[in-house]
This record gives sequence, C-alpha cells and structure tokens, in this order.
Amino acid sequence: MKAIQYTAFGNTEVLTINEVSKPSITDQNQVLVKIKAFTINPLDMKIRQGFMQQVYPIQFPFTPGLDASGIIEAVGNEVQNFSIGDEVIVSSMGGTYAEYCVVPEKNVSKKPSQISFEEAVALVIPVTTAHSLLVNEGNVQKDQKVFIQGASGAVGAALIQLAKALGAYVIGTASGEGIDFIKNLGADEAIDYKTQDFTQLVKDADLVIDCAGGPSQNSLFEVTKKGGTLLSITMPPSQELAEQFGVKAQFISSDNSAKNLVYGLQLLNEGKLKPSVAKILPMNEAAEAQSLVSAGGINGKIVLTVD
Repeated sequence: MKAIQYTAFGNTEVLTINEVSKPSITDQNQVLVKIKAFTINPLDMKIRQGFMQQVYPIQFPFTPGLDASGIIEAVGNEVQNFSIGDEVIVSSMGGTYAEYCVVPEKNVSKKPSQISFEEAVALVIPVTTAHSLLVNEGNVQKDQKVFIQGASGAVGAALIQLAKALGAYVIGTASGEGIDFIKNLGADEAIDYKTQDFTQLVKDADLVIDCAGGPSQNSLFEVTKKGGTLLSITMPPSQELAEQFGVKAQFISSDNSAKNLVYGLQLLNEGKLKPSVAKILPMNEAAEAQSLVSAGGINGKIVLTVD
C-alpha cells in the first residue's frame, strides 16, 4: 500500500510517498480500516520537527496521522460493535497518512450517514479536543462565560458549537474572514485580535481556552475570573501567574478516544454541529497541506483524500 512517511526529523521536504506492507491486526480488539480521508493536525508538524520526542517518541520510518475515515476491511475476534463493511471514523497516534490503518475498537466510531467521509474525518480531533476542554476539564455550566483565543481554527470552531450547546456565553478572537466565520458558528461576541485588545473587552471569563499560543497567553490571565480556569492546547501556562491571579491553569493533551465523540455526534444529528472543512486535497499533496496549516489563518480543517 502507499503511505506517506519520513525517516528523519525536518521540514516538509522529509515527507515521501512510499510503498509499504499493508498493516494487519495484531490484537483481537483491533480493526483494519481502508482509509478514504485523513486530516492535517498541528501536532503532525510538531512530531515531524522532533519537538515531541520527550512526550511521544517515534521510530523511523514513521507514518504520521491522527485521524481517518474509511471502511472496515477486517475485525479482530474480540471486536463487539463493528463489522466488515462499516463506514467509520477513527483516531490514532500515527499511521493514518496511508491507504490502510489498524486501530483499537475504543478509537472507532460509526461515520454519520448524512455526511461525507471528508466532513466526518474533520470532526474527529476538533470534537474530541473540544469535549476534553469543555466537559472533562472545564466542566462548563449553563450561562457561564467562555473565552476562546484563536477561535477560527478547527478546534476553535468545535469549541464554539459545543460551548453554545452546553448553554455558555461564548466570546472568540479571530481576524479577517474568521470574524464572520465564528459569528456564523454561534459566537456571541467576535473580537478582531489584529485591531482590538481583548484585555479591554473581556472580563471575568469562567473558562478561558488558548488555541493560539505565543506571547499573548500571559494576557489571558487578566480576563479569567478569580477562581476560574485557563486551559491551553498549545503550551503550558505560567503557574506563577496562575497563583498570582487565583486561577487554575493547565496544558491539556486531549483524549481522542471514541467516547469523547459521542456528544458531538449527537449534536451533529440534532443539527447543532457542522464540520468545518477549509480545503480538500489529494493524499500526494500532504507536504503542501502541512505547509498551509503551519502558515495559519485556515478557517477549518484541511482534508486529504485517499483514492
């Protein structure tokens, strides 16, 4: 089968399309999926550049990829809820930039029939991440104020929709076309981070989520309510500032297993959540796709299709 791999850390030039052996089930709780589509996630680039070796060491040659949609081609004897031929979406720690992948059943969900493989895979990482932040860690309650820094990306888009469904008042930052994008998703307020100072416009947010990272993170403490929570998916927040402002602050590594997709898929069926697909490209343009995501300013997911 074809797979996109690399044999050394570096920029997008290390990515090559190789002919490799098709994976097979090695544990009876696994399924083999013929992949139809996968997406580019910021973590893919961090792993490729060697920044994650302490947390997530990899061996070369490495096939990247955190998500996929496709059709089950084989199931282990202990798999209970899926059969050959099922259309599914899956999460994985590597291995989905390919024509096939093997994943444990706990990382598999049925693909909603009303959306395409491309739309379905665009839900996996954003929705599981949003659920981890809002429900598992943030414990968001009705009428609480949620502020999202960097709300127009794929995770931000999922956060807005889930937070609104949970009854929160949602404020997000974006710029350019991202302003209308996040308003259309349901944000109660949209702040243009290029022309407006959020520290002057937001006060006492119960939950602040940093999807942007960078130097502005420290300013997020100023808009977090005393006793509130600041969560980051980009870099660990300062514990010194957390103590100073009386805020719980932590870096969150999301749990992308299927259980964290359940609520999002329910919202999709109720018409309260829509996938955000910015662009669809063929698998052989993975390097270009990674560069587009790294450049930023993409409203939604870049999806790659596997023929």
